[in-house]
Amino acid sequence: MKTRIEEIEEGLARARSAIWKASRTRNYSSYSQKKRFIPKGDVYINRYAFHQSYIEMEKRFRVWTYEEGEIPLFHNGPMTNIYSTEGQFISEMETGKNPFSTSNPEEALVFFIPVSVVSIIKFIYTRQIHQSFAHRFQSIVYDYIQTISTKYPFWNTSSGADHFLVSCHDWAPDVSVAQPQFYKHFIRVLCNANTSEGFIPTRDVTLPEINLPSGKLNPKPIRNSPANRTILAFFAGQNHGFVRKILFKHWKDNDKDVQVYEHLPENLNYTGLMSRSKYCLCPSGWEVASPRVPESIYAGCVPVIISDNYSLPFSDVLDWGKFSVHIPISKIPEIKRILEGIPMSKYLKMQKRVIQVQRHFILHRPAKSYDVLHMVLHSIWLRRLNVRLPL
Repeated sequence: MKTRIEEIEEGLARARSAIWKASRTRNYSSYSQKKRFIPKGDVYINRYAFHQSYIEMEKRFRVWTYEEGEIPLFHNGPMTNIYSTEGQFISEMETGKNPFSTSNPEEALVFFIPVSVVSIIKFIYTRQIHQSFAHRFQSIVYDYIQTISTKYPFWNTSSGADHFLVSCHDWAPDVSVAQPQFYKHFIRVLCNANTSEGFIPTRDVTLPEINLPSGKLNPKPIRNSPANRTILAFFAGQNHGFVRKILFKHWKDNDKDVQVYEHLPENLNYTGLMSRSKYCLCPSGWEVASPRVPESIYAGCVPVIISDNYSLPFSDVLDWGKFSVHIPISKIPEIKRILEGIPMSKYLKMQKRVIQVQRHFILHRPAKSYDVLHMVLHSIWLRRLNVRLPL
């Protein structure tokens, strides 16, 4: 009789083969269900592989959530404001209604560690120096994993390669700093996806940072015509981090075409300005992630990524170069020249593709196929797909 791991690995081998075949033959023939979304266009790095990968995920991918721990540090998280993606993801998986959730750990391909970094910091942090608090924070997570690895066989079987944690807090990457060898294979799903601070795109997953100030889900995507977008570029936000300091130095209240505000006047509407802009500037704040990336996409505005080390969400699947502009920090003084140098024909193609990818950044509860939460799960699936456990 085959062991659980042997059956899992055989299924994953079949999935890899099917994805490779779809990519090689460049067709969607392996799935014929009508009214199903089919990814098309060059906004996808390989639309055939993505399509087949999603199908294989639906067939095989199951997530089991550990039950140990108590609220508020575990099984809970923020549902509003800039860290909301953390709480929304935890809540989605805790309900047991997500099609990728399972109540049977023997069926699971990956194991979710329901630790809320935001909650730990909120309830434990007491204005100590960061280094001292970081040690306490790391100890809480480490002790939790030690508990579950003693009670269950799953962590030790894979050395954590099929386990993941989700967090949107800036300090979340610190979870693995103290004991890097212990977390060598662990999947970290992080908003703060900074490659200069140890984020590894082939192992870790970028979590989009979505701001939900009222707790309500995303606004309806805007499909304003390019003809009505009369502002070249727009940004409004607080003076957080060195990137924005440079942006404000060169562009704050300085140009009618590149409209940059630290404090938006009361007579102006933030969403309205985004919907009237061709390009929306997305500079890093204290850390690389910015909620303005999803906000730009919702508004049908071409994102301008101003960050040197940000691993963008869903980069395994989406070709960001087709629907966004990357401007290095050193080129901030040249923003207007760079954007005006983009031919209108190219801008129109990028803007059309922004509309095309909107579905992948919308937050639904419960989650829906190809929305932001399921795209995060797909990114985790891809990491698991590339791991072979010892038989």
